[in-house]
Amino acid sequence: MAIRLVLADDHPLILNGLTSLFNFEPDFEVLASCTDGAAALEAIRRERPDIAVLDIRMPGLTGIEVARKVNEEKLGARLVLLTAALEDEDMLDAVMLGIQGVVLKEMAPQFLVQCIRKVYSGEQWLERRSTKQALEKLLKREAGAREMAALLTQREIELVRMVAAGLRNKEIAGKLCISEGTVKVHLHNIYQKVNVDGRVALLRFAQEKGLV
Repeated sequence: MAIRLVLADDHPLILNGLTSLFNFEPDFEVLASCTDGAAALEAIRRERPDIAVLDIRMPGLTGIEVARKVNEEKLGARLVLLTAALEDEDMLDAVMLGIQGVVLKEMAPQFLVQCIRKVYSGEQWLERRSTKQALEKLLKREAGAREMAALLTQREIELVRMVAAGLRNKEIAGKLCISEGTVKVHLHNIYQKVNVDGRVALLRFAQEKGLV
């Protein structure tokens, strides 16, 4: 039986090229070609393909967001991500979502064909260096989270993330529905607990522990 595909990429030339590539292969059937994430998700719901090939960067829903929906709704499609450049956070998301294949667009088209055949047979096709970096980052983040849970309260961890995101005391107070004075007290307590002397040092500390 043919491997049934849904393809999604917001660049028409790439999408047409992918469609032509798989139409030339006798063991593939292209069920739908989509130019954005929302259309891809609808096609996956409607067609129930064996594999969905998703561009990571798409308008509306990204490939990662579509993959998350596919998992949440238990739609059954195996997932392959296409990307021009692989960021650590993208690879981390892919690993955590259990995505079976990741292919760089710079690779020869035949590698994508091989990837999909392997994924269809139950194997994985992931870029090794990026996978290793993503797993190391995940382990660092988990270790940092455990360390932070031992030092800080959940409210204090939330406040650290807000500081790391660049929010000022007034903005933090508004989001947490507390006074600026209370924010300052929290920050003073956090500085003492993690042994830093200000917001810049706190940001570096949060980065080192994988909180941001």
